Amino acid sequence: MSQPADASPGVIDAYAHLLQAGSGGDEFLVDANLRDGNEALAQRVDALGVNGLRARRATVRRAIEDDGITYGGAPGSTRAGRWRLDPLPTILAGSEWQRLEAGLAERAQLLDEILTDLYTDQRLIATGVIPAEAILGHRGFIHQAVGTRVPGPNQLILPSIDLGRDSDGEWTVIGDRSQAPSGAGYAMADRRIIARAMPALYRDTPIARLRGFFDDMRFALMDVSPHHDRSPRVVLLSPGPDSETAFDQAFLAALLGFPLVQSEDLSTRDGRIWMRTTTGEYERVDVILRRVDAGWSDPLELRSGSRLGVPGLIEANRRGHVAVVNPVGAGILENPALLAYLPQLARAVLGTSPRLPTARTWWCGDAQHRREALPLLDKLVIKAISRDSGFVTRFGWELSQDELSDLRARIEAQPWAWALQDPVSLSTVPVVTNDGLMPRRLVLRAFGVARDGSYRFMPGGLGRLSTDSSSRMVSNALGGQAKDIWVLAADETAGPELFTPIGNATAQLPGLAAAEVAVAPRVADDLFWLGRYAERAEAATRMSIVADDLLADTMGRTGSLGSAATRVFLDALSAVTTVRATGSHEGARNDQELLRTVLVGPGSGSISYAVRHLIRSSLAVRELLSSDTWLIVSRLSRVIEPEELSEEQPLQPVLAQVLESLIAVSGLGAESMVRDQVWAYLEAGRRIERAQHTVTMLSHTLAEERSPVIEGQVIEAVLRATDSVITHRRRLSAGHSDGGPVQGALALLLSDRTNPRSVRYQLDQMVAAMSHAPNKELDERIAAVTTTIATMDLEELTSGKRAALRTSLAQLGTELHELAAEIERVHFVRRANQMSLTGGGLVIS
Repeated sequence: MSQPADASPGVIDAYAHLLQAGSGGDEFLVDANLRDGNEALAQRVDALGVNGLRARRATVRRAIEDDGITYGGAPGSTRAGRWRLDPLPTILAGSEWQRLEAGLAERAQLLDEILTDLYTDQRLIATGVIPAEAILGHRGFIHQAVGTRVPGPNQLILPSIDLGRDSDGEWTVIGDRSQAPSGAGYAMADRRIIARAMPALYRDTPIARLRGFFDDMRFALMDVSPHHDRSPRVVLLSPGPDSETAFDQAFLAALLGFPLVQSEDLSTRDGRIWMRTTTGEYERVDVILRRVDAGWSDPLELRSGSRLGVPGLIEANRRGHVAVVNPVGAGILENPALLAYLPQLARAVLGTSPRLPTARTWWCGDAQHRREALPLLDKLVIKAISRDSGFVTRFGWELSQDELSDLRARIEAQPWAWALQDPVSLSTVPVVTNDGLMPRRLVLRAFGVARDGSYRFMPGGLGRLSTDSSSRMVSNALGGQAKDIWVLAADETAGPELFTPIGNATAQLPGLAAAEVAVAPRVADDLFWLGRYAERAEAATRMSIVADDLLADTMGRTGSLGSAATRVFLDALSAVTTVRATGSHEGARNDQELLRTVLVGPGSGSISYAVRHLIRSSLAVRELLSSDTWLIVSRLSRVIEPEELSEEQPLQPVLAQVLESLIAVSGLGAESMVRDQVWAYLEAGRRIERAQHTVTMLSHTLAEERSPVIEGQVIEAVLRATDSVITHRRRLSAGHSDGGPVQGALALLLSDRTNPRSVRYQLDQMVAAMSHAPNKELDERIAAVTTTIATMDLEELTSGKRAALRTSLAQLGTELHELAAEIERVHFVRRANQMSLTGGGLVIS
């Protein structure tokens, strides 16, 4: 222990007083003294004071929004919830962590031995060390997985263990997570945010880095590949963006550099798992990091109605053609009944008692256990042994006599399905609130990885907190917060984290640095529409800015030529976006309502609609996008929240912010993305959308003859909306625009190969982009559209009433629409719903 807490008066004194009124240990203070290693944190807390701490909390919340970190589902879904993180880290001394990690590694080794035995010889059951009913009655035991193996010395590659500090100050295991452990990605994301929120403290504290753990995980996954003829293909199998831990999965995939796939991206052929690509080819998958629960992972052998799994996965694993991490069936280790027999299991398997204590547990299927524990029901934690049973863990002391009687009857009716556990008091940690620091109970989730026959654990892990100081229930789903856990380390192991997600693991191998990495059709589809929605939002925003300017210029001059030009452009905006004013106002008020509806209306042509779908597409491929992209997208979504736009609020500042963000998104794609298939499909989406938008806008503005004054103003509005007005003026002044303003504007926006806004330029860029996924039919289609533009005689088309121009633009629009459809047909064919025919062992896809 170090100096008394009264050396840091104020906020810490108040917190110490709260602890004296409570009970149990604290990770910051013990008997009014700071725990070892907390001196710098205490000084920072006292220097900030309550107001400073609240400001840091606000910084953390904004960073979470900027990074799009959620728990419960993707942003915008009904299940989505904002990730909650306290700004103060919890600090563990390096010596304490070394002792704890040794105990964690020993426990992981024990669990690995148990898992191996249960799916091979089952000697532990045969010799009576574990009752057969405790295993066979648990839903995590997958009979179909008996005999399957992960290549190498270990079967449990990624163990996760939940711990709490008990009233004696000892770290005690509460439970094990082996099914598809979540949280490692959240832990790294938390570290990034706290480093930004508390930069001085982070910089000056020697913290063990997390990056090495993810490097170990990456190589551990590659090591278990059953094939060594080439660099292994590793994928992370996700339930999809609506999974409650979707962020964790995507961020982990980005950190590891492995593709994030869903079931429709994979196919089974000849007992092997393949990843479908946009070129129609299949790439063999060697290792699957599974984030789909076992029961849903193979509809052929398990739940036939599952659309999350891969038909034939277990058979491919059984044949040794693919490694699954953690193995299908590893969920048996989450069985609380095992905790009741852990001491004898350790002695039988390891020949020693476990270093880490486990909360005392009784399995009610054991008559002796039941006789001991049932009389204590009102003092114990009550658990169903299967997590998917639908029963939520209850605390006996919180239940009424009727509730206790009901549970006792249920336990006696099916004793094998229940386990009872002594409560762990759980230490507290300080959490920032509006009134200062308040204690919350802490559960530490530790993450391990097996390499070369031994286990290494992430320094610290993920801290999870109770919702209030009196509750022992720790759950993110119930609104609990997270804590960044810092482990103090020697200088040589401390330093800044490497925040940028690394590339594909194979990119670091000799000779593969420039290899083209294929993407699945689903991913390509989402990238394509991400590009389209980004361009759609930008184009509508540019038109809206120009329209708002025109309205301001012609305010009160109804019937003027300027007002007539404004009406043409407003009608074009309405036609292009398919948005109509929804109110009953007349004149200027109705026009302003139109602009507001284009911005935040519910229709599919509104800017807010495009942004929402841009975000949705981004979420589906977020592992491929940089953190800078997420920062911009998150801020963009906040700008156009409808409830934050009052009817009196001017639209220009909002539109300017939206445009600024969209330009930034475009700039990141242009300047920061490697030219590969990921960039290609994003680029193709942008280009086809811009081309279609330009043609549609021209059809509703310049395809009809008007008086010279009106036409001149309409031309300028169109050129402003396409960021081409300066070039047009310069060419007119220099005499380089034959045929007058209309013909010059059309040439600039249709056929000019040097103008980044012209339709011809979009086609040229599409040719370059799609060279990363070549297709002869598609190349011919692009060439045909290019020929249509090249053969347009603008002088002839702009003469007279311009009926021919309208026809030509309509034809060009149709060809562009067909080109977009051809891209989708060639590259984005999605897998049809799968059917399992169990009788013949076939899968129809």
